[in-house]
Amino acid sequence: MVEPIALDIRIKDLFFDREVVKRAVDRAKRDVLSKAGAFIRQAARTSIRKRKGTSKPGQPPFSHEGSLRRLILFGYDRPAESVVIGPVGFRSSHAPQTLEFGGVAEAPRWWRKKLKKKRIRIRPRAFMGPALEKERDKLPAMWAGSVRSN
Repeated sequence: MVEPIALDIRIKDLFFDREVVKRAVDRAKRDVLSKAGAFIRQAARTSIRKRKGTSKPGQPPFSHEGSLRRLILFGYDRPAESVVIGPVGFRSSHAPQTLEFGGVAEAPRWWRKKLKKKRIRIRPRAFMGPALEKERDKLPAMWAGSVRSN
């Protein structure tokens, strides 16, 4: 007599666990975007050289005391699922934005023993855009093999 074979197959076991996959993808996304943010931040920081005077329009700005270089940071934005990279901590100043895109700024000038403000035109001295372009080719390779299960 042949004994019957008991098969215990659960249909659910034939499919992947959605929550596990979603968590792995979210973790990989956070890790890769944070790594990309670090690379772009470093490229922006190294493009700003310490020099006297002013840089030529179209070239990254020169650093005189280091705050622009030091205050370029990055952070992962969970709600937007993106990374934000750029200078922070310039409370009421628009200097980083004016350097990146150009614009008009007020410069203090002494005239007849009185401090006056003169409006000057600043041509773009981009540092964030070129940093992104420099690192852009490396970004797809960062995603290769990034989603792993535990």
